[in-house]
Amino acid sequence: MQFWSGAAFLKTHEALAVARMLDEAGYDGMTTSDHMIYPRELRSRYPDSGSGQPPWPPETHWPDAWVLTGAMAAVTSRLKFSNAVYIAPARPLVEVAKQVATAAVLSGGRVSLAAGIGWMREEYALMGQDFTTRGKRLDEMIPALRTLWQGGWVSWKGEFYDVPEMMIEPHPPQSVPILVGGESEAALRRAAALCDGWVGYAYRWDEAVGYARRLTQLRREYGRENEPFDILLALLEPPTVELYQRAREEGITAVMCAPWMGAASAGDPDDVERFRGPIERFAETIIARVRD
Repeated sequence: MQFWSGAAFLKTHEALAVARMLDEAGYDGMTTSDHMIYPRELRSRYPDSGSGQPPWPPETHWPDAWVLTGAMAAVTSRLKFSNAVYIAPARPLVEVAKQVATAAVLSGGRVSLAAGIGWMREEYALMGQDFTTRGKRLDEMIPALRTLWQGGWVSWKGEFYDVPEMMIEPHPPQSVPILVGGESEAALRRAAALCDGWVGYAYRWDEAVGYARRLTQLRREYGRENEPFDILLALLEPPTVELYQRAREEGITAVMCAPWMGAASAGDPDDVERFRGPIERFAETIIARVRD
């Protein structure tokens, strides 16, 4: 069982300090989240809210995922990095290939790409990408990225992307795992058929197990049940050693946790050291015992 934390809703400068603390305390990874902007006139409906409005204010920090990953990699030695999630189809294919490859090289191969299709039409419009075909384009982007990351002369020709023969360097030192997010049947099938894993959100136990079991069924359907596959999600349950042991038995390979929630908010908001105590206590009382 791996233990990850996320950079979402941290202030940008806090993420570097928290990454160092997680690295020192023995956590496995840290995810970045992704939004480019918050439009003054937001017409897209946020899917996880009854009101249709996102729960965060416009001034919330959403630093560029790959710039932040490079910075966090530079101040850590073993922590891995991924996304929860990166809206890859909102960007041009070659741009995504270049950013992820550069981060992979700078981190010494400690990155994976966890992509999703997103929900904010305004972001797609700003980047000149088609919102309506984003799912189909992500399906094609996944094998295209693997081709572009091979090194040497590479090219790609598909339904949505046409990349003439070129050399794009640096290329990753090793294969970059690709995971996807999303709870729809199409997203789960995308993960099972094309990817190295799936990234979820925060769930109660029964819901989390339901997704894990459905992914197992789909991987068997696609003949991939014996291939390595990661399932990364958060559990909305009191953290215990037994909880994470049960999760591991259900095929959940990694859990996201934010042990500083509540405790850190009570400290001095300008003192990043307020994160250290909760991070270290969780590592000592939960992580170390799950790994024994």
